[in-house]
This record gives sequence, structure tokens and C-alpha cells, in this order.
Amino acid sequence: MVPMALFPRTCDSFHQTTLILAAAATVAAMAGCSAVPAAAPVSSGSVSASPAASATASPTGSPSPTTAPPPASPAPDPGLRSLGWGPEQRDQDTAAAAVAAMSVEQKAGQVLMPFYTGTNVEAHAATIERLHLSGSIIMGDNVPLDANGKVDPVAMTAINTRLAQAARADGRPWPGLIGVDQEGAVFSLLFSPLTVCTTPMSYGSASNLALAKEAANGLAAELAPLGFNVDFAPDTDVTVGPADPTIGARSMSGNPDAAGVLGVAFFEGMLAGGVLPAVKHFPGHGSVAVDSHHDLPVQPAGLDELKARDWKPFQAAITAGAPMVMTGHIAVPALEPGVPASLSGPTYAALRGLGFNGVAITDALNMGAVKKHYPGGSAAPAALSAGADLLLMPADAGLAHAAIVQAVAAGALPAERLTEAAQRVATMLTWRGRVAAQPAPPAGAAPGSGNALSASVSAAAVTVVSGACSGPLAPGSVQLAGGSPQDRARFAAAAAKAGLATGSGPLVTLIGYNGPPADGDIAVALDAPWPLRASTAPTKIALYGRTQGAFDALANVLAGKAAAPGKLPAAVGTFPAGTGCP
Repeated sequence: MVPMALFPRTCDSFHQTTLILAAAATVAAMAGCSAVPAAAPVSSGSVSASPAASATASPTGSPSPTTAPPPASPAPDPGLRSLGWGPEQRDQDTAAAAVAAMSVEQKAGQVLMPFYTGTNVEAHAATIERLHLSGSIIMGDNVPLDANGKVDPVAMTAINTRLAQAARADGRPWPGLIGVDQEGAVFSLLFSPLTVCTTPMSYGSASNLALAKEAANGLAAELAPLGFNVDFAPDTDVTVGPADPTIGARSMSGNPDAAGVLGVAFFEGMLAGGVLPAVKHFPGHGSVAVDSHHDLPVQPAGLDELKARDWKPFQAAITAGAPMVMTGHIAVPALEPGVPASLSGPTYAALRGLGFNGVAITDALNMGAVKKHYPGGSAAPAALSAGADLLLMPADAGLAHAAIVQAVAAGALPAERLTEAAQRVATMLTWRGRVAAQPAPPAGAAPGSGNALSASVSAAAVTVVSGACSGPLAPGSVQLAGGSPQDRARFAAAAAKAGLATGSGPLVTLIGYNGPPADGDIAVALDAPWPLRASTAPTKIALYGRTQGAFDALANVLAGKAAAPGKLPAAVGTFPAGTGCP
């Protein structure tokens, strides 16, 4: 969802059947620990006669009039019935009553989650109040910085507090949506002093569900005190490798089952930390060759292939109770040719067919895949008519709001469809507001408190794709090439801690997404590992991140002070998924 230009402003192999089965069992166990109340025990409707019961029967065989009937089980409170995606029936009832009293204009605002430019929060707050908007997403140019160029947590909290106040100005009884894109690594809008986790692909390489869940929980625990209650993560797209130019290291794995169980662990960790996750990008962005930020990708796969690959992680998340799923701007001819999935009725029908009952949110509607083909505010009523519940980042919130109201008046958008969408959003927020108001909420974490855990993830993920698996890979000193100035500075700091000198010895070449093929002695892929396929270096390492913790892990491997336990989560050229040191 975040334009690539904003990124610089910045957190055993899967082909083994035993790992996948164990991971699936872990997720099944975790699903049972979700914030959904257990069903009340149901007593049997028939009881076989026991000897004691026979002794009290009358000679005619009828029960003795002195025998007391068994106590009736208390009737379960219908308001506590789980809806299967987080909220309970009481949340839906509260939301339905409030939405029923809303005007069309108010309902239209409830299904819009806009963005704004710059730092004029008062102007944006006034727009939220005037159009009854659900809240706002924070983008890179909205983030306040201190004199040192770091995020100012106090100012960020004040901004989010003001936006949340604006979202409740018309008396709605639920909190406003305040969201951010904070997936990890360069796919993070908030940076130091907050923890910027290593790439999501690190979780796939480490293949450790506990680490993924703990990292997500720590991420949410830092976001919540700043006033954020939504993070557009995790990305559960299944990457197909180098043919995937957009998702790359945002994907946790090229294995559908692994991507599913890791995605569930991540979203459950976020929920436990007090932040709503959004699983994305249905029907799958990791297997198309065009970036939807710029134009409309076409997914050529048939439904059977999609169900076996791209849809598996979404099915796992839905089964585990994911509250939100984001639809991507991808045309799927097998569903509806030429129409972005985010605006496609058959796509939403397919999503609901997987059992999803939560909030379906579109990807950003100001992206090229939609903006080029749906001028003005026309994408908004089209997405709602198709089945979306929440519309993210319309290019112009005022035009989108007017288009929704006009479409209802003209009969082009059924009024009941708008009501249904607004009610789903309100149900989700009523639930989250109730949970957040319960006694003893989890304590927020200090900014940067997750750096040590992020470093642990990197240490578990670093992968030697080719080269020696034991002993030092660099005897005492290395030369360095490639990477950004920040990358080189972090490498130098890590090398010093590991006892490695710089300036002579084997040549270590750092390469990013679009770097040239790496020569030298040791090639290190900093993001997705795809560039390693063209490298001539005899030693190839996948690092999956540019944090200081990631470079510390790299330096320790180079110095022979730590093993490289990670495995490739997707194939890289002739190196199959699962490649890595034993």
C-alpha cells in the first residue's frame, strides 16, 4: 500500500512435511487461545437410567413424586455469543442500533478511512468531523520529527488523539480508526526511536512461530500507546520468488502452509498487544508480475491453483478469527476479467466463501491500479457495491463521500449494502473499544523496547545460501562495498563489536532489491534474497533486513562467532526453498 518512494523514511526448511504439520498444530492450539469466549457446555438431552434412579421409581415404573428433577443448566447469555471473528453478539447489537439511527451521510463517512498530506492535523480533523469519517491512516509526511530527525512520540500521540476525537465528534459510541503501515524493515512508516522490526521474510527463514507472535505483540505494544489501533499487517501473500517484484521480503514464505501459520501467529500477537491487524492482500499479490502501486496486475492462475497456493494463508487466518482482510488491486480473470479484486463482486463472494465474516477493507484507492481507471470518487461506490466494508485512502475523501451519497440516492448503491458495511465497521470498533476499556489493559511498551527481540529474529534467520557452514568466513578483516551509507555505517559498527577489522581481506558486497549482480567474495542480500541468483561470489548470504540487529547477526556469522540457522523460505535461482546450513 505504501508508495516505494516513502520507504527510505523509515522493523528447518519449509519443504519438510514435519515442520508444516507441527506448525499447523501450533496454530490450531493458538486459535483456541484467541479472544473468543469458549462456548458454554451443553448438557445432554437424554440421561440413561442409573441404579440409583431405578431405586426411587414407583412400582408402576413412573418416577417417584419425591424425586427432584436435575437442575436446569443456566441459559447462555445470547449477547456473549461469538461472531467468529472477535466481536460478540452484544457488539453487533450495539453497532446495529447506532447505525440504524444514522443518516446516509453519516454511514458514508463510517466506511471511509482517508489520508492527508503534511502536518496540518486541525484541517484534517475538521474534514473528519464534517464528513463523519471513520478515522485516518497516518502516512510518512504526517509523522512529526524532532530536531534530530527522529519520530517524536509525544507529538505523534497528540496528533492521533486529536484525530480520534474528531472521529467521535458526532457522538458515535466507538473509537475512531487510527492506522499505520508498520510491517517491518523498510516497509515501516514509523522509525527510530520506535522499534523497526526486521523484514517479515525473516520469520519464514527462522521458521519460529513463537518469535513471530512475540515480535508482533511487541510491535503492537509500542503502537498502542501512541494512539494507533490498526496496523495494516501481516502480509500473508505467498511469494513466487524473483518473478514477484512487489511483495518480496514482505512475504513470510513461498510455502502457502508456512505463510498461513506464521501469519496467524503474527496477527494473534498484534491483537494481544491491543492493535487490530489486517491480513493482506487477497486474492494474493505475491504471484503477479506488476506492481499495483503503478498499474493493474493480472493474475492468470485458475481457481484451483489460487486455492492451493495464494488463498491458503487467508483461509488459515479466517479460520483463526482474523477481524480484517485487505483486498488487493489485482484483476483475476477466473473471477472477473479486467476488474481489480478490490472492486469485484465475485472476489468478495470468494472471500466470504472462505468463511470470512469480518471487515473487508480495500487496499489504498489512490494507487495507480485503481486511480487510472476509476476517476473522481467513482471507485468508492463501486467497491461498496462489490462487497467492501471499509475504503482505504480514496484519492479525494470529499469526492468519495459525495459519490457514495449520490449512488444511494440514485439507487446505484443499495442503501442496505451501505448499512451492512457501516455496521460491520462499527461492530469491529465497538468490540475493540469494549476490550480496551476492560480493567487492567496490557501496559504499553517504551519506544525501541523491541530492538533486542528483532535482533534475535535476525540471528535466527540469517542464511548461508552457499559457502562454509562453520568457522569464520572472514579471517579477521573484510573489505566492504555496496549498500547505502547507513548500511555501511551499521555494518562497521557490527564488525567492530564482532572483532572484525575493515579495509582489507575478503570483499563483502551488500546488495538490495535492485542492486547490480554482486561480485567479490561474499555477497549479502539485504532484503529479499533474489539478487543472489546472479551473484558470482562463492559465499552467498541472505540477511532479510537492514536493522542494526541484522548487521550484528551478519558480523557474528562472518567472524565465526555464531551459526547461520536460517533456511531460504523461497527458491532463489538454482537454490531450492529450504537451502541453508544444517
